[in-house]
Amino acid sequence: MENATKNWIVGQLTLGEFASRGAVISRAGWMAVKIAVLAYVLNVCAHFGLVAFDLLPYDLAPALVIATVLTPPVSFVVAVIAYAVVGFAIYDLGISRAEFERISRIDMLSGLLNRRAFQRAFDDGKGDVSLVLFDIDRFKTINDTFGHSVGDEVIAAVAEVIREGFGDSEVCARIGGEEFAVLWPASGVETITERAEHVRRRVAALDIPCNGRRVKVTISGGVADLPNGRSFNEIFSEADRALYVAKAGGRDRIVSHRDIDSLSTGMIKLPTALAGAEPSRRVG
Repeated sequence: MENATKNWIVGQLTLGEFASRGAVISRAGWMAVKIAVLAYVLNVCAHFGLVAFDLLPYDLAPALVIATVLTPPVSFVVAVIAYAVVGFAIYDLGISRAEFERISRIDMLSGLLNRRAFQRAFDDGKGDVSLVLFDIDRFKTINDTFGHSVGDEVIAAVAEVIREGFGDSEVCARIGGEEFAVLWPASGVETITERAEHVRRRVAALDIPCNGRRVKVTISGGVADLPNGRSFNEIFSEADRALYVAKAGGRDRIVSHRDIDSLSTGMIKLPTALAGAEPSRRVG
């Protein structure tokens, strides 16, 4: 009974989290009303207790009038101020925490998720998934020719095309220097390959300004769709192998992991050690 009473009191007086500053004021006012009522009840009970023990130094009636006039408004004002101060502090801390969590998940150059957040999204997902890996073709040459600032603009421009090319239900991320990934929360390699091909064409149509010149850029992509239950490394390796074939086959193309055997036969010797390799193992 004692624990239940204590938990009830704590539950009544706990502020919790807030969606806005207006919510802070509203909750503080409601908490102050509760405290004012509680303070008044305790004050009245204390007076009757003093009367019972013949300890009240003045008449009960005027004492109750004074308690009624002073206790509720004073306790209300004090409680509103105290809870508002604490509430605003909680609200600001919540905003700071949310911003920190957002920054920790976002790649600041591209505005997409970073690799850690992307893998977490994969781990949290359920059911069949498809994955496409994009890699900017000859990105080192772009950096060496035009400078790293232009390289950053290229990354940002490609990221924007990828973001616009997929819907809110897809997870888009920059997972390496010039490498991007999209997680499609359903099986269906044909559909995601069509979307990836649309993105590839839009990137190829980009004209990025640089000192009076226009920089052209292309991307290659590898697509894999694997049934539920496969690990991140397994589906990533399949998409990575498909991307290797796209690079070795001339770049500026999208390849599905289902087409690797037919495309690589007699044309590309696919290293057996490539599965799980880092992006730097591939041709640029």
